[in-house]
Amino acid sequence: MLELIEKAFLTGLGAVALSQKKAEELITELKDKYKLSEEEGKTFLDKLQGFAKDSREKIAEAAELEVKRVMERVGVVPRDEYEQLLKRVEALERRLSESA
Repeated sequence: MLELIEKAFLTGLGAVALSQKKAEELITELKDKYKLSEEEGKTFLDKLQGFAKDSREKIAEAAELEVKRVMERVGVVPRDEYEQLLKRVEALERRLSESA
């Protein structure tokens, strides 16, 4: 199940990256069509790249939150909780074997 969620997340990131490629193509077209200077085109592209970065970060945050919700819903214990419980069980087993 986690693999499916990871694939969906990576697909979303791929869509954002594809949008950035399209943005670069758009910049070239705008430069040619509207005679933008190199500096104007670069400034516009920088703004678009900033937007793409913000979008990727928001997608990552949303995906992480959703994964946590799904894991809680299906009863998956987070790794840190699992490791704490494992240490407690091991300590109890040692105490039992020492007292036997």
